[in-house]
Amino acid sequence: MHTLGNLTLTGYNSEYSDRPFAEKRDMEGGFRESPLRLNRGLGTLESWNEVTIRKRAERLAAQAVDIWPRPVRPEGFPHTGRSATESGYSIEDHPNLTGPLLTLFEKFRSRVLALDEVVTETFLKRYIAYKAETNFVDVVAQSERLKLTLNMPFESLHDERAMAWDVTGKGKAGNGNVQVVLGAEEDVDHVLGLVRQAYEYQVGE
Repeated sequence: MHTLGNLTLTGYNSEYSDRPFAEKRDMEGGFRESPLRLNRGLGTLESWNEVTIRKRAERLAAQAVDIWPRPVRPEGFPHTGRSATESGYSIEDHPNLTGPLLTLFEKFRSRVLALDEVVTETFLKRYIAYKAETNFVDVVAQSERLKLTLNMPFESLHDERAMAWDVTGKGKAGNGNVQVVLGAEEDVDHVLGLVRQAYEYQVGE
C-alpha cells in the first residue's frame, strides 16, 4: 500500500471496490480498457503482488526522472556557498561542541550538507541553521547532545521510532514545530531521515 508502484488512476473506484485484481482488470471500464498512460501495462498482468508492484514502481520511477529532471545550475550562476559568514558567528561561539559531541556534530553536518548543493550552513548566536530556501533544521549544541528543530508540521512527520515531539506554539531556539535530540552515533541514520523529511517538505512547497 501507499507506494509508487501501487498508484493508478480510474473513474471507476466505487465499482472496483475491493474486488480481486483479475476482476478489476477485466470488468467494463477496467484496467484492460484504460486509455491512461499511467495504467499502461496493467491490463496484461496475470497477478498483482509484491513482485509486480515493485517492478512497476521501478518503471514509473525511471519515467518520473525523465519527465521531471533535477534542475541544473546555469554556468556562472552565483552560489551562496556552503558556510555563510555574514552572521559574524562561527563554531567557536558554540563552546559545547568539543570532544565526542563535536565528532557527532561533524558527522551530522556532513550528512546534512550532502543532501543538496544548495544547502547552506549558518552559525548564529544560539543555534546553527541549515537552509535551502529557508531554515529546514536548526541545531542547538547542548552539553551532551544536539537538539534539532525541524521546520515542518509535526503531523506530516513519519517517525517510526517516535523520537520527535511536537513543539507547535512553544517557545524555542530555532524555526519549526518538531524537535528531536541526537546524542548517540547509532541514532544518526534515523535522525537524518527526519531531517531529510523537513528538507523535502520545504523544497516540495
